[in-house]
Amino acid sequence: MSNSANVVKIAPATAPGDNSTAAYDVEKIRADFPILSREVYGKPLVYLDNGASAQKPRQVIDTMSDVFESYYSNVHRGVHWTSQKSTEAFEASRGTVGKFINAASVNEIIFTRGATESINLVAHSWGRKFLKAGDEIIISHMEHHANIVPWQMLRQEIGIDLKVVPIDDDGNFMLDEFEKLLSPKTKLVAVTQVSNALGSIVPVTAVIERAHAQGALVLLDGCQAVPHTAVDVQDLDADFYVFSGHKLYGPTGIGVLWGREDLLNSMNPYQTGGDMIASVTFEKTTFQKAPHRFEAGTPAIAEAIGLGAAIDYVQAIGMDNIAAHEHGVLQYATERLSAIKGLKIIGTAKEKAAIISFNLDGIHPHDLGTFVDRAGVAVRVGHHCAQPVMDRFGVAATARASFGLYNTREEVDALVDALEETRKFFS
Repeated sequence: MSNSANVVKIAPATAPGDNSTAAYDVEKIRADFPILSREVYGKPLVYLDNGASAQKPRQVIDTMSDVFESYYSNVHRGVHWTSQKSTEAFEASRGTVGKFINAASVNEIIFTRGATESINLVAHSWGRKFLKAGDEIIISHMEHHANIVPWQMLRQEIGIDLKVVPIDDDGNFMLDEFEKLLSPKTKLVAVTQVSNALGSIVPVTAVIERAHAQGALVLLDGCQAVPHTAVDVQDLDADFYVFSGHKLYGPTGIGVLWGREDLLNSMNPYQTGGDMIASVTFEKTTFQKAPHRFEAGTPAIAEAIGLGAAIDYVQAIGMDNIAAHEHGVLQYATERLSAIKGLKIIGTAKEKAAIISFNLDGIHPHDLGTFVDRAGVAVRVGHHCAQPVMDRFGVAATARASFGLYNTREEVDALVDALEETRKFFS
């Protein structure tokens, strides 16, 4: 992926009140999501919490229902029809994931419970084997807790050093400061591709180039990137890439760890048990190679198949089309929210994905979230599992509107109207 592919810089192709183009019919897309037709407190549901978890299209729901209704069985090893059918669909989804991020081999796709487990897997299986006291891992100030705490545990257990790349007052990743932190002791750089709390887009191509020049590996947290833009792990030249299914319009309980095949096969298993072994005697156990090496026990079968259906869905729309639509919504929302008296946007990086965090003077974010919910508008409030980000900006929490492929400018208007009513109530 080139530097330009790391950002969403596509000029909106529609007027502020228009949500559709010849290539992108948002109303047709919205019709695929059953929940978007319901009301909350007598108001149409306006769902702006996609950064936490996105809604599911009928195509995913039906695919998962079909698994349970038509052919569900445990995968691998079974010779009967339902097991063969389930195995075929399960492994086909692995292939779908691999093509989606352009993995070199299907063997590089590990199914996990989510990005959190994916990162913990790398910390356990790679970190505990290859790191020693005094080695350094670099993360950034904008990381989700899931990309902080596993490395802190390694620091506690092994004695590694953890370094943190600062962010500036706009929420930009400070590349120059990152370069200063790199040293011959740097063994891993683990950073997000897009901040879940700020929407800031990290210049990951430059990060990877500089890290590799120092001999370090790179892990990217792609949870907030894969729903919004195309990802090519070979072009990126990362070493590990993680993401969760439920932010990509798929089910919960399923995630992905991509890693270079040789690297994965050099790592110890994360968990042990059925399906990941080659042979077992009381004297010795040998393990399979990746991907099964890291998939102990019965996997999330229907969830993995559902993730494949979700990927098919977004690819049918087109990632470039999704990026263009969301960028238009983001620009419109930024303009409208900025005009609200007393509202401050937290995180104004030059390059952003479809996330806006903000506070309204004199109103606690939790009160704000409760009031706009009564207008049918769902936003996230709190620290977004990114407390160091909140500390950096001197706030305890923010409200966060995060947009997806089905959101519209009219929904932005509904959010703005709800915020104005909330402001009047508290004034």
